[in-house]
Amino acid sequence: MASDSGDSNMDREMILADFQACTGIDNIAEAITLLELNNWDLVAAINGVIPQENGILQSDFTSEASQATMYGPPSHPEPVDAAARSAGPPPSSSSSSSSPPLSSTSAFCPINSSTRHIVERQPRMINFTVEYRQKSVELMLEESSTVGDIKGILQTELGIPASKMHLKGWKSGDVSDSTVLRSLHLPKNNTLYVLTPDIAPTASTSKNSALQDSLNQNFLLVINHREAQRDYSLNFPGSKTIQEVKRNVSDLTNIPVRHQQWEGWPASVSDDSMTLALSGISYPCHHLSVCRRSSPANAQEPTEECTDVHMISDSEGDDFEDASEFGVDDSEMFGMSSSSCRKSPMMPENSENEADALLHFTAEFSSRYGETHPMFYIGSLEAASQEAFYGKARDRKLLAIYLHNDDSVLSNVFCSQMMCADSIVSYLSQNFITWAWDVTKEANKARLLTMCTRHFGSVVTQTIRTYKTDQFPLLLIVMGKRTSNEVLNVIQGNTTVDELMMRLMGAMEIFTAQQQEDIKDEDEREAREMVKREQDEAYRLSLEADRKKREAQEREEAEQVRQEQMRKEQEEEKEAIRLSLEQALPAEPGEESGEQISKLRIRTPSGEFLERRFLGSCKLQVLFDFVASKGFPFEEFKILTTFPRRNITQLDPGSTLLEAKLFPQETLFLEAKE
Repeated sequence: MASDSGDSNMDREMILADFQACTGIDNIAEAITLLELNNWDLVAAINGVIPQENGILQSDFTSEASQATMYGPPSHPEPVDAAARSAGPPPSSSSSSSSPPLSSTSAFCPINSSTRHIVERQPRMINFTVEYRQKSVELMLEESSTVGDIKGILQTELGIPASKMHLKGWKSGDVSDSTVLRSLHLPKNNTLYVLTPDIAPTASTSKNSALQDSLNQNFLLVINHREAQRDYSLNFPGSKTIQEVKRNVSDLTNIPVRHQQWEGWPASVSDDSMTLALSGISYPCHHLSVCRRSSPANAQEPTEECTDVHMISDSEGDDFEDASEFGVDDSEMFGMSSSSCRKSPMMPENSENEADALLHFTAEFSSRYGETHPMFYIGSLEAASQEAFYGKARDRKLLAIYLHNDDSVLSNVFCSQMMCADSIVSYLSQNFITWAWDVTKEANKARLLTMCTRHFGSVVTQTIRTYKTDQFPLLLIVMGKRTSNEVLNVIQGNTTVDELMMRLMGAMEIFTAQQQEDIKDEDEREAREMVKREQDEAYRLSLEADRKKREAQEREEAEQVRQEQMRKEQEEEKEAIRLSLEQALPAEPGEESGEQISKLRIRTPSGEFLERRFLGSCKLQVLFDFVASKGFPFEEFKILTTFPRRNITQLDPGSTLLEAKLFPQETLFLEAKE
């Protein structure tokens, strides 16, 4: 066997088949997980599962001599012939609980023509913790063992005849000794309880005696059905489990176990597999009440109510009183002859709301086949399609449409063994949107065909019509495309878990390839849109900058116009004042006037000189008005003498030139005020 991972000449289906054949792992999902952890390297995956001392494959051999060491453990050097290969491993055996039965037979690993080596087959092992009175026994058996094998081991360990044992704690109810463990779909670890009502308790402790007495006692449960306002008085032996009581009450009230809401159980009740004797209920009579949890799917009340009874029929009929004294036939116990008490349809006929119909379908499916099932989408087919096909490419999924038909003999087997298998449930939940519909009633079937025609076209509708009742149930695998939806596969009810898983995986491979293309296209489109958005944003910012620049320029120009207008107004005002002052000045006296004349020479800041004659009796205000009329207002300029330096503007404007000593002549100069 070649040791390089990812052998290009071996496809994954062949690797998966080889890996299962070599390791004995029947769970496809578990096998795929182990292979993916080893990057689909078959040798590495086998080496990781099978211990080194059990003749595992080695990935570093390079010669014929090294290949010869691969044909079994050193203690079994003889090659296995074809007859031994076809016979398979013998059934397991055990002698005590300390030595749980393990397969010790080596089997061929039929990988391919170029890679044939013998490895030890390792079947799936299941652990059991068995409780009996004060004893606890740990067991580990192959899933190919039967319930009778467990009893055989317990007979050796506990010293109790197997025929006297009652094993309780099975999630699926009572099972026969011939039941194979694999068919029960058990988890890795399980807890069972051994009851021996026909064997008197030993005198080891008073506690053991009291417990056995409780198991042999009959408990009267008075159960009030709150919706129907009726009381049921039921006798149960202490060996009955709470789960069995709830199932019997489900038959009486038509309330599935998962929808039952109880009041009155002791706080110590933590597990439905607990017996009544261990539950802590009152003896000899205990009162309980039950009702249906509020749910749109369960709003319809049963049309026929079962008759009050004081006991229920059971395979252990000797433990109960005769029901005939209460006026109830054995055939009518718990509605065995009444369809209304036995089970309700998977989906109500002519339901107006698809979501309510799907809620009812899910509740009824769980009631019939257990809580382990695919998570059905609650909503219309259109909403399920939107959820699966029209999100982001990375978030899209395949759409699995489950079509149920109660009239088909394959329905119960397909639902319980395929749809409720852990591997199928896990794979559907991770990769599919699962939508369901019941086509048992013609009205519901016609409604489905109308929906399929609208969403998938007439071809799909015609395909569904061609299937006969005994070919149901159907599982349609639908993939969304850019322009239309395509049905990749139609899986009929007559299949196996392995075949169903392989077909689901095949559809996923097609979908994954298409999804990668869609993701690439979406990324490229988003990149283009991002560039366009960046360009649009840059253009918007450029326009915004231009707008702000234009507005600033307009504001600046408006300010300049305003300032210019103000300047003109001020100049006009000054000119008006100057003219008024100039006109108000007294006439300049002549040189030959007989009055005292003062001749003043005034130098301006520009170096020019202003000359004028004034009467000596003139007020200084006349001098100030003369200077202002020449453009040098009193508020802005001061008049100074040369020597000594005096500020004439600080003198009283009402004094005369003579009083200011500006006579007969004086040279002055103007200086701007600070």
